[in-house]
Amino acid sequence: MQEKWVVGIDLGGTTVKIAFLTIDGSMIDNWEIPTDNSNEGANITGDIAKSINEKLTEWKHNKEDVLGVGMGAPGPFDYETGVIYNTVNLGWPDNFPLKESLERDLDLPVILDNDANCAALGEMWKGAGEGYKNLVCVTLGTGVGGGIIVDGKIVQGAKGAAGEIGHITSIVENGAPCNCGKSGCLETISSATGIVRIAKEKLAENPNSSLQKILQDNGSLSAKDVFDQANAGDVLANDVVSFVALHLGLVLANIANTLNPEKIVLGGGVSKAGDVLLKPVNEYFKKYSFSAVAQSTVIDVATLGNAAGVIGAALLAKK
Repeated sequence: MQEKWVVGIDLGGTTVKIAFLTIDGSMIDNWEIPTDNSNEGANITGDIAKSINEKLTEWKHNKEDVLGVGMGAPGPFDYETGVIYNTVNLGWPDNFPLKESLERDLDLPVILDNDANCAALGEMWKGAGEGYKNLVCVTLGTGVGGGIIVDGKIVQGAKGAAGEIGHITSIVENGAPCNCGKSGCLETISSATGIVRIAKEKLAENPNSSLQKILQDNGSLSAKDVFDQANAGDVLANDVVSFVALHLGLVLANIANTLNPEKIVLGGGVSKAGDVLLKPVNEYFKKYSFSAVAQSTVIDVATLGNAAGVIGAALLAKK
């Protein structure tokens, strides 16, 4: 009798990450396929099913050996029906029946959750949060995503919108507009795009920064450029990092004051900045958090990288 596997899927606008894992979370195989969002995304679930079936054949396994399939998708969606309400990057029409479509094409049971929630579950199961049951994961990338885990379970909220940490308002007046329709969201500050925007705004008033030469030479700036120049002692770059750290530390403190998690795990490309960001974030976190929270909640960096989503999705299938 073959060992039972679980399948994790992390659905993105550019690629779909897929993995086979054992029941105890050991990675067997992982790969990517392009996301074909042409023709209103008509081929996406079929492509996923075809890829999984081909891999099962390669491994000389069949569907009877698969306990289930978990998928992280860029929600929001209805958890009961598996209908995804709207997707900017996938081409599907509003209210697309994702669960039904994938189960039909794959002929296996499918459980869905938000992609940020899956990343949080992955970090809890096999990453920086392993061994902890109360944690908050914040993904600092092009945008800012989040997942909240209480007593080992994802907090989904009444409409599945819990954990939208990137859309906590951090600048009440005259904040930058956010893609969500609000302004002053944390995403407009602590995302990679937000960091670059802030740096460019400050450059208009301080053209002597080393960032100006990088912008002129390359025609663009990156968040990594800002952190690198801050490490090198550039005053403007350090001002940007301090501003970003203040707002990130403030939001994390308020979340921790509400939930008192054991750990806050920071992931995404921005988290790779290291101590130049993490040190001031920790300082502001301690400044704005309740004393007992400051003593009991640890800020850590995610360890699973791009694999967090598929690992967490696979955990959905295990349950």
